[in-house]
Amino acid sequence: MDRNQAGNQGVGRRSDRHRPSGVSEDRNVCVFCSSSQRIAPKFLKLAREVGGELARRGHTLVSGGAIVSCMGEVARAARAGGARTVGVIPQVLVDIEIADTDSDELVITSGMRERKGEMDARSDAFLVLPGGIGTLEELFEIWTARVLGLHAKPLVILDPWGLYDPLRALVEGMYDQGFTRPGVFDAISWATGVPEAFDLLEKRQHHIPLVDPD
Repeated sequence: MDRNQAGNQGVGRRSDRHRPSGVSEDRNVCVFCSSSQRIAPKFLKLAREVGGELARRGHTLVSGGAIVSCMGEVARAARAGGARTVGVIPQVLVDIEIADTDSDELVITSGMRERKGEMDARSDAFLVLPGGIGTLEELFEIWTARVLGLHAKPLVILDPWGLYDPLRALVEGMYDQGFTRPGVFDAISWATGVPEAFDLLEKRQHHIPLVDPD
Protein backbone atom coordinates (compact mmCIF):
# COMPACT_ATOMS: atom_id res chain seq x y z
CA MET A 1 0.00 0.00 0.00
CA ASP A 2 1.11 3.53 -0.76
CA ARG A 3 1.01 6.22 1.88
CA ASN A 4 -0.13 9.75 1.16
CA GLN A 5 1.44 12.90 2.58
CA ALA A 6 -0.90 12.89 5.58
CA GLY A 7 0.32 9.45 6.58
CA ASN A 8 -2.97 7.71 5.76
CA GLN A 9 -3.17 4.58 3.66
CA GLY A 10 -3.79 4.87 -0.07
CA VAL A 11 -5.32 1.80 -1.69
CA GLY A 12 -6.16 0.74 -5.22
CA ARG A 13 -4.59 3.30 -7.60
CA ARG A 14 -5.28 3.12 -11.34
CA SER A 15 -3.58 4.85 -14.22
CA ASP A 16 -4.89 8.31 -15.14
CA ARG A 17 -7.66 8.37 -17.71
CA HIS A 18 -7.85 10.53 -20.81
CA ARG A 19 -9.55 13.89 -20.32
CA PRO A 20 -12.14 14.74 -23.02
CA SER A 21 -11.25 17.42 -25.53
CA GLY A 22 -12.72 20.88 -24.98
CA VAL A 23 -12.24 20.84 -21.20
CA SER A 24 -9.88 23.69 -20.38
CA GLU A 25 -9.12 22.73 -16.78
CA ASP A 26 -9.71 19.52 -14.91
CA ARG A 27 -10.47 19.82 -11.21
CA ASN A 28 -10.71 17.61 -8.18
CA VAL A 29 -14.37 18.04 -7.31
CA CYS A 30 -15.44 17.03 -3.81
CA VAL A 31 -19.06 15.88 -3.67
CA PHE A 32 -20.81 15.95 -0.29
CA CYS A 33 -23.95 13.80 -0.30
CA SER A 34 -26.09 11.33 1.58
CA SER A 35 -25.19 7.87 2.85
CA SER A 36 -28.77 7.19 3.93
CA GLN A 37 -30.49 4.18 2.41
CA ARG A 38 -33.97 5.49 3.26
CA ILE A 39 -34.13 8.29 0.70
CA ALA A 40 -36.26 8.47 -2.44
CA PRO A 41 -34.91 7.06 -5.73
CA LYS A 42 -34.81 10.54 -7.30
CA PHE A 43 -31.87 11.45 -5.07
CA LEU A 44 -29.92 8.40 -6.19
CA LYS A 45 -30.67 9.28 -9.81
CA LEU A 46 -29.36 12.80 -9.19
CA ALA A 47 -26.13 11.38 -7.77
CA ARG A 48 -25.67 9.22 -10.89
CA GLU A 49 -26.23 12.24 -13.10
CA VAL A 50 -23.62 14.17 -11.14
CA GLY A 51 -21.09 11.36 -11.51
CA GLY A 52 -21.72 11.13 -15.23
CA GLU A 53 -21.42 14.88 -15.77
CA LEU A 54 -18.25 15.04 -13.70
CA ALA A 55 -16.69 12.38 -15.91
CA ARG A 56 -17.90 14.02 -19.12
CA ARG A 57 -16.18 17.26 -18.12
CA GLY A 58 -12.92 15.51 -17.32
CA HIS A 59 -12.81 16.07 -13.57
CA THR A 60 -11.68 13.82 -10.71
CA LEU A 61 -14.13 12.88 -7.96
CA VAL A 62 -13.25 13.23 -4.28
CA SER A 63 -15.86 11.59 -2.08
CA GLY A 64 -16.46 10.12 1.35
CA GLY A 65 -15.29 6.72 0.14
CA ALA A 66 -18.40 4.66 0.91
CA ILE A 67 -20.37 2.39 -1.42
CA VAL A 68 -23.80 3.12 0.05
CA SER A 69 -26.55 5.44 -1.16
CA CYS A 70 -25.63 8.62 -3.07
CA MET A 71 -21.94 8.30 -2.22
CA GLY A 72 -21.73 4.98 -4.00
CA GLU A 73 -23.92 6.07 -6.91
CA VAL A 74 -21.88 9.16 -7.75
CA ALA A 75 -18.59 7.23 -7.60
CA ARG A 76 -19.79 4.33 -9.74
CA ALA A 77 -21.25 6.68 -12.34
CA ALA A 78 -18.05 8.73 -12.42
CA ARG A 79 -15.91 5.63 -12.98
CA ALA A 80 -18.31 4.33 -15.61
CA GLY A 81 -17.76 7.57 -17.50
CA GLY A 82 -13.98 7.29 -17.26
CA ALA A 83 -13.30 9.61 -14.32
CA ARG A 84 -10.71 9.01 -11.64
CA THR A 85 -12.20 8.62 -8.16
CA VAL A 86 -10.62 9.26 -4.77
CA GLY A 87 -12.43 8.03 -1.66
CA VAL A 88 -11.59 9.22 1.84
CA ILE A 89 -13.00 7.14 4.67
CA PRO A 90 -12.26 6.62 8.38
CA GLN A 91 -11.09 3.23 9.57
CA VAL A 92 -14.25 2.72 11.64
CA LEU A 93 -16.33 2.65 8.44
CA VAL A 94 -13.86 0.40 6.67
CA ASP A 95 -14.29 -2.02 9.56
CA ILE A 96 -18.03 -2.35 8.88
CA GLU A 97 -17.34 -3.08 5.20
CA ILE A 98 -18.85 -0.09 3.43
CA ALA A 99 -15.60 1.19 1.88
CA ASP A 100 -15.54 1.83 -1.88
CA THR A 101 -12.65 -0.50 -2.65
CA ASP A 102 -13.09 0.12 -6.39
CA SER A 103 -11.83 3.69 -5.91
CA ASP A 104 -8.74 4.56 -7.91
CA GLU A 105 -7.36 5.75 -4.59
CA LEU A 106 -8.88 4.90 -1.22
CA VAL A 107 -7.50 7.00 1.63
CA ILE A 108 -8.09 5.60 5.11
CA THR A 109 -8.02 8.09 7.98
CA SER A 110 -7.97 7.62 11.74
CA GLY A 111 -11.23 9.52 12.28
CA MET A 112 -13.91 11.84 10.91
CA ARG A 113 -11.99 15.08 11.52
CA GLU A 114 -9.00 13.78 9.59
CA ARG A 115 -11.33 12.62 6.84
CA LYS A 116 -12.78 16.10 6.30
CA GLY A 117 -9.35 17.69 6.35
CA GLU A 118 -8.04 15.25 3.77
CA MET A 119 -11.04 15.79 1.49
CA ASP A 120 -10.60 19.55 1.77
CA ALA A 121 -6.88 19.41 1.01
CA ARG A 122 -7.38 17.20 -2.05
CA SER A 123 -10.19 19.27 -3.59
CA ASP A 124 -10.35 22.28 -5.91
CA ALA A 125 -14.13 22.73 -5.72
CA PHE A 126 -17.06 21.52 -3.63
CA LEU A 127 -20.51 20.33 -4.72
CA VAL A 128 -23.21 19.73 -2.11
CA LEU A 129 -26.13 17.43 -2.95
CA PRO A 130 -29.24 16.89 -0.82
CA GLY A 131 -28.23 15.21 2.42
CA GLY A 132 -28.59 15.02 6.17
CA ILE A 133 -26.77 16.45 9.18
CA GLY A 134 -23.43 15.01 8.10
CA THR A 135 -23.72 16.77 4.76
CA LEU A 136 -24.70 19.98 6.55
CA GLU A 137 -21.65 19.73 8.80
CA GLU A 138 -19.39 19.42 5.75
CA LEU A 139 -21.17 22.27 3.98
CA PHE A 140 -20.89 24.68 6.90
CA GLU A 141 -17.21 23.98 7.48
CA ILE A 142 -16.30 24.78 3.87
CA TRP A 143 -18.77 27.68 3.68
CA THR A 144 -17.43 29.28 6.86
CA ALA A 145 -13.83 29.02 5.66
CA ARG A 146 -14.84 30.59 2.35
CA VAL A 147 -16.65 33.48 4.09
CA LEU A 148 -13.55 34.08 6.21
CA GLY A 149 -11.42 34.31 3.08
CA LEU A 150 -9.39 31.23 4.00
CA HIS A 151 -9.86 29.71 0.54
CA ALA A 152 -11.30 30.68 -2.83
CA LYS A 153 -12.52 27.26 -3.94
CA PRO A 154 -15.97 27.25 -5.61
CA LEU A 155 -18.80 25.98 -3.42
CA VAL A 156 -22.12 25.05 -5.03
CA ILE A 157 -25.32 23.60 -3.59
CA LEU A 158 -27.28 21.50 -6.10
CA ASP A 159 -30.87 21.44 -4.84
CA PRO A 160 -33.45 20.61 -7.54
CA TRP A 161 -36.33 20.05 -5.10
CA GLY A 162 -35.81 22.80 -2.54
CA LEU A 163 -34.64 20.69 0.41
CA TYR A 164 -32.31 23.50 1.48
CA ASP A 165 -34.82 26.34 1.06
CA PRO A 166 -35.40 26.57 4.86
CA LEU A 167 -31.62 26.65 5.39
CA ARG A 168 -31.24 29.47 2.91
CA ALA A 169 -34.03 31.40 4.62
CA LEU A 170 -32.42 30.78 8.02
CA VAL A 171 -29.05 32.15 6.89
CA GLU A 172 -30.77 35.14 5.27
CA GLY A 173 -32.45 35.84 8.60
CA MET A 174 -29.11 35.56 10.39
CA TYR A 175 -27.62 38.03 7.94
CA ASP A 176 -30.51 40.47 8.43
CA GLN A 177 -29.94 40.34 12.20
CA GLY A 178 -26.17 40.88 11.85
CA PHE A 179 -25.07 37.38 12.86
CA THR A 180 -23.24 36.61 9.60
CA ARG A 181 -20.58 38.43 7.63
CA PRO A 182 -21.44 40.51 4.52
CA GLY A 183 -19.73 37.95 2.27
CA VAL A 184 -21.92 35.04 3.33
CA PHE A 185 -23.82 34.78 0.04
CA ASP A 186 -20.85 35.77 -2.11
CA ALA A 187 -19.17 32.60 -0.85
CA ILE A 188 -21.70 30.14 -2.24
CA SER A 189 -23.72 29.44 -5.38
CA TRP A 190 -27.04 27.64 -5.75
CA ALA A 191 -28.14 25.48 -8.67
CA THR A 192 -31.20 23.43 -9.57
CA GLY A 193 -29.71 21.51 -12.50
CA VAL A 194 -26.59 19.37 -12.93
CA PRO A 195 -25.03 21.22 -15.92
CA GLU A 196 -25.69 24.56 -14.19
CA ALA A 197 -23.95 23.32 -11.04
CA PHE A 198 -20.83 22.29 -12.96
CA ASP A 199 -20.77 25.56 -14.89
CA LEU A 200 -20.63 27.35 -11.53
CA LEU A 201 -17.97 25.00 -10.18
CA GLU A 202 -15.76 25.70 -13.15
CA LYS A 203 -15.79 29.47 -12.67
CA ARG A 204 -12.77 31.09 -11.04
CA GLN A 205 -13.59 32.58 -7.65
CA HIS A 206 -12.41 35.77 -5.99
CA HIS A 207 -11.04 35.88 -2.47
CA ILE A 208 -13.36 37.34 0.15
CA PRO A 209 -11.54 39.82 2.44
CA LEU A 210 -10.79 38.52 5.93
CA VAL A 211 -11.71 41.92 7.39
CA ASP A 212 -15.18 43.36 6.77
CA PRO A 213 -15.16 46.47 4.54
CA ASP A 214 -16.14 49.76 6.17
